[in-house]
Amino acid sequence: MRTNKRRIAALGVVAALALGAAACGTGSTDGSSTEKITLVVDTFGKFGFEDLYKQYEAAHPNITISERATEGLDNYWPKLTQFLTAGGGAGDVVAIEEGIMPYYKSEAQAFVDLADYGAESLKSSFLPWKWEQGIAADGKVVGLGTDIGGLAMCYRTDLFAQAGLPTDRDEVSKLWPTWAEFVATGKKFKQAKPGTAFVDSPTQILNSSLMQAAGATNNLTYFDESGQLVIESNPAVKTAWELATEVIGAGLTSKLATWSPEWSAGFKNGAFATTACPSWMLGIIESNSGPENANKWDVARIPGDGGNWGGSFLAVPTQSEHPKEAAELAKFLTSPASHVAAFKAVGALPSDVKSLSDPAFLDLKNAYFNDAPVGKIFGEGAQRIKPVFVGLKNQAVRERAVEPAILDYANGKISADDAWKRAVSAAKAKAK
Repeated sequence: MRTNKRRIAALGVVAALALGAAACGTGSTDGSSTEKITLVVDTFGKFGFEDLYKQYEAAHPNITISERATEGLDNYWPKLTQFLTAGGGAGDVVAIEEGIMPYYKSEAQAFVDLADYGAESLKSSFLPWKWEQGIAADGKVVGLGTDIGGLAMCYRTDLFAQAGLPTDRDEVSKLWPTWAEFVATGKKFKQAKPGTAFVDSPTQILNSSLMQAAGATNNLTYFDESGQLVIESNPAVKTAWELATEVIGAGLTSKLATWSPEWSAGFKNGAFATTACPSWMLGIIESNSGPENANKWDVARIPGDGGNWGGSFLAVPTQSEHPKEAAELAKFLTSPASHVAAFKAVGALPSDVKSLSDPAFLDLKNAYFNDAPVGKIFGEGAQRIKPVFVGLKNQAVRERAVEPAILDYANGKISADDAWKRAVSAAKAKAK
């Protein structure tokens, strides 16, 4: 989720809990200390667990939860790294984004083994690949999965109507069964509304299409499983890069960097009509767009065949003075009940099998997005998602090499060929 900004130049942290999880047996108060304690939860973005904090505290009167929210993973990453290196200062529960998990698994000594607190009993609850992503090379359970990032395409119905395009989500989905047809639709939109961008950011197109192409082919992005940089040889990278440069060349993008203040403001200002939309983006779109744009956004299928981008894990640093209580909190958050609650609140797509087949999840609609049946839209393909391998330095290459190069091309600073050469050169430097 959160994405989603979920990367090695930026680390996220999140935690929360679900009272209903107690009934599922994923946590236990038997034998727990009755000492009054405060559990610190470090967060980024919108995870929608405020009410769950209150419920958990009501069920555990000796526990107070204090959330420390940092705006943006780019700001949080150096802070968390500093805390872990210093041996103090980190929260009792932290969330690790999928793209950063390889780094933290290589530093597994900084985290408790959640298997010591009964986490192994939860293994069968998770999508198998999601469970494995949280396991270090030595078998330590570093993190328990929260969400995954099933892909869709979010769009502005009012802007589509002004451009003479259909607004019904099923009809919109029919506009772009392929990325080529998505580009063709964008050209029609541009002709009708030349002052409004069709796409929010070239990096959204690049990243979503790369994760999709990787899942459909070799499951690799910038590195192979031996740690070798494969940016030049991986056909999935080539496919995504060519699509992003085509969108830019057609003049369809706003040229904004994802997560920039200008990008955030663009949602409220109606600066663009579509954004590639992992499930965790729903809460971000709503937050950025504001109440005045309620019902102007809707959710359609993404071009191509599904895909996954993002997702997080809960971990407990060894420096926590309350590792048992923190681990119980992590287990509560990753129970089926809390997965459904998180999706209802901010679109954090469940990574546990039970939730994905739960009618309470599948029947969910999102009022802000025109009552879109988000449970059905994101849930239909969730269990078919194929994992994508992300290497130890994958996020550094993406954020510090590839994205800056594509943005420079989008903003007319360099040619497409020079942008690719710069991306490759910077990636090789970051991969060392």
